[in-house]
Amino acid sequence: MNPTPTSGILYCSQCGQAKSEQELAHFGNILVCGACKPAYAQGLSEGISTPGAFHYAGFWIRVVAAFIDALIVGFASVAVQAILLPGLRSNAALVGSATAIAAVGLAYLAGVAIAATYEALFVNKLGATPGKMVVGLRVVRPDGGPISLGRAFGRYFAKILSSLILLIGYIMVAFDREKRGLHDILVDTRVIRK
Repeated sequence: MNPTPTSGILYCSQCGQAKSEQELAHFGNILVCGACKPAYAQGLSEGISTPGAFHYAGFWIRVVAAFIDALIVGFASVAVQAILLPGLRSNAALVGSATAIAAVGLAYLAGVAIAATYEALFVNKLGATPGKMVVGLRVVRPDGGPISLGRAFGRYFAKILSSLILLIGYIMVAFDREKRGLHDILVDTRVIRK
């Protein structure tokens, strides 16, 4: 868990605040800001396991979060498709199978666009999707920093890859030391408990 600077900014492993390197105390590989340092040092002196080592989210809690997100995205997709595609669906029955296939393809692409935008915007702006927020999870970089918009989109599409290989990319969460799925490994993210 070596800190990786992003434009000279690092993040406190306790509160997640962005700080310059000069404002952070180093405890091995753990970075702690001045406001969190007394509590962190007290925990160390009492032998409490350090919270600077993240509390990674396990497999089942992530399944619950994914289920909540799937419900939200599913309802949004159905609503958008009902608005955008009814004319195309009715014309498909009249015109033939090529138009019907186009309608199904367009509906699929609309669903992917909605899901990718939902995931990327929430993870980039708030650090978690609504499903993850409900169960108290956050997506972070290895140093505790936020996820860029590009990385958030990349994570969504890497999740598709995790699904395509018989869900093995998701099952990896149960066996990885840092509870990473294939999608987390590919884009270098971690899912932690708040």
